[in-house]
Amino acid sequence: MKNLLSIIHLLKRFGIYVYTGNRKDDIDLMMSEVKDLYDSGLLQQDEYLKAILILRTESTNSH
Repeated sequence: MKNLLSIIHLLKRFGIYVYTGNRKDDIDLMMSEVKDLYDSGLLQQDEYLKAILILRTESTNSH
């Protein structure tokens, strides 16, 4: 996982499509979805941590 687009593709693999029309809200919702996938055992820890790190970086850059 390298960027926001790779996280979007990851979520699509699970049938999750995120688009609210607001970039910050999209990132917040993606964080929630990634956490839910991890908590459900569908993501490995390394995938989860990479995704959260990317989303946090994108979140601080979107202000």
